[in-house]
Amino acid sequence: MKQLRWFRIVALLALVGLLAVACSDSDDDSDGSSSNDSTAAKTDDSTADDSTADDSTAGSDLSGSVEISGSSTVEPITSLLAEQFSGDNPDVQISVNGPGTGDGFALFCEGQTAISDASRAIKDEEAATCADAGINYLELKIGYDGITVMTSPENTDVECLSFADLYALIGPESTGFKNWSDADDLAAEVGADHAPYADAPLDISGPGEESGTYDSFVEIVIEKIADDRGQDATTRPDYASSPNDNVIVQGIEGSTSSLGWVGFSYFENNRDQLADIQVDGGDGCVEPTLETIADGSYPISRPLFIYVNTDKADADPAVAAFVDYYMSAAGPKAVADAGYVALPEADWSTTADAWTGR
Repeated sequence: MKQLRWFRIVALLALVGLLAVACSDSDDDSDGSSSNDSTAAKTDDSTADDSTADDSTAGSDLSGSVEISGSSTVEPITSLLAEQFSGDNPDVQISVNGPGTGDGFALFCEGQTAISDASRAIKDEEAATCADAGINYLELKIGYDGITVMTSPENTDVECLSFADLYALIGPESTGFKNWSDADDLAAEVGADHAPYADAPLDISGPGEESGTYDSFVEIVIEKIADDRGQDATTRPDYASSPNDNVIVQGIEGSTSSLGWVGFSYFENNRDQLADIQVDGGDGCVEPTLETIADGSYPISRPLFIYVNTDKADADPAVAAFVDYYMSAAGPKAVADAGYVALPEADWSTTADAWTGR
């Protein structure tokens, strides 16, 4: 009996020991599980933090307004990026207007806008106006455009024009010419290659003096010949000018013997109603295409810019965040989507570095 009682005591002690070990293992598993859950929670929190940081960079919590004006050529690029940015940042109102590069710089140097779109570099006198007003800015190159010389598809009398031809038809000495053939004598004087011209109405539509497209056209095509002949570097004043590229396109469409010029993207968007004219800058006739604009063989190519008021960018997170977005991979994609030529990757990196290192 004593032996049986002793056996029961030993068995009971063994059972208690096993239960203690089991409880210890359960506690260890519980601690391990808690530790893993904590790690997962930290990982999730970290991911959430990263996501928040990304959203913060994109500006999901931003509010305010960004005023942009300037080039009608650059306007489609900036408008596309503004639409995308506002989709992620609905409390940021971005206004994009395209009255022309010159008018845009006037507003910019008065401090009325945070960003100025430009289809040419800022002029010395405009830079001086900004400096006098205490406007600090950064120039950012964003792409390339080709100024396209155009006519009606029905005008089969012209396929290519040289700079001398364009001077004879559009330059300051062509004032009053009503027909293409009126320019024949002047064309002979300046050595134009494609005269004599047809005896047909010369209906010209193009941008006005407020436009960067106008400035670039004069600088690239007209200026040298005008200087050589002692003339002002300008166009004839008696043509249908407009700051609105769509109005210019309509003017060229409206005459079977028209002549005009506008940014390449507007030609591309209206190719069915317009005919491009090849341009000879001295190396033969070249058609404007994305490829010839990109490689520089098309002679009326020009860079495109945005100018950022750096004081406004430093003071207003909405402005800085929008330019951050502009300088991201979305920027060159928007340039291409709008019908222009994006910068090579290395050049875009230089532009982006200029912004981040301001």
